[in-house]
Amino acid sequence: MSNSESLISNNQKLLIGKINGFFGVNGWVKVFSHTHPRVNILSYQPWYINVDSHWQTLNISQGRVQAKTIVAQIKDIFDKEQARVYIDTNLYIEKSQLLRLKAGEYYWNDLIGLEVVNKTQIVLGKVLNLVDTGSNSVLIVRGVKEHWVPYISPFLIQVDINNQTILVDWDENF
Repeated sequence: MSNSESLISNNQKLLIGKINGFFGVNGWVKVFSHTHPRVNILSYQPWYINVDSHWQTLNISQGRVQAKTIVAQIKDIFDKEQARVYIDTNLYIEKSQLLRLKAGEYYWNDLIGLEVVNKTQIVLGKVLNLVDTGSNSVLIVRGVKEHWVPYISPFLIQVDINNQTILVDWDENF
């Protein structure tokens, strides 16, 4: 995601994607997914949408990978005109819908906003976001300057959710 503000709508909901276009004429829509792998967005049901500051559920009757995109049919939507109202709609789930992780594993959303400190106790900043480079994930840390810290050993030393900190082996000048 491009910024941390878009990740969380409140303490209970998590942004997982967006309806970003039409697929065909029978009411199917294209879905941009923030999940990993992308197709996992279809395993979370129901989706939630925010309409005029009120949460509504959105159920999907079918969904699949189509070439390089995810497509879905919204329940009771059977043509393009009915689907039009959902274009550019953000999709959320309840945080309680997420699978429980093993000890020491974290969802990216849990890391955003944590303070990042290096071994010499210099605060590098706060986690703004994470990116997947293909070989590993990288913490984007914004402080006095921006640091891109690999989220792997030996750079990642400890995540302490209770104290809202991440300890890293990273030079503050790098």
